[in-house]
Amino acid sequence: MAASRKSQQTTAPTIEELIQHLEELTGQIENPETGLENSIALYEEGLSVAGECRKRLQDTRKKLETINPDQAAAQPEKPAKPAKPEPPKPADLFGMES
Repeated sequence: MAASRKSQQTTAPTIEELIQHLEELTGQIENPETGLENSIALYEEGLSVAGECRKRLQDTRKKLETINPDQAAAQPEKPAKPAKPEPPKPADLFGMES
């Protein structure tokens, strides 16, 4: 029974797979045949995937700091977070002039 449960469970995608997915989403958004509504849905999905990438990278950094605290202390402090950028205007998504 354990084998059947294991086969039903899905493994989380790797960071490399997430980045590849972001690249695919970007390509779809850049395609002029995608359409506005679909582009917005793809953009929202991309934000979610990018957030997952950010979380994984932060978690990995914490693990590395735990494993090697001396090396972490030698690293410069993280720069302050920049102000949250404004989302692109729909015209910018499609390379249109406004």
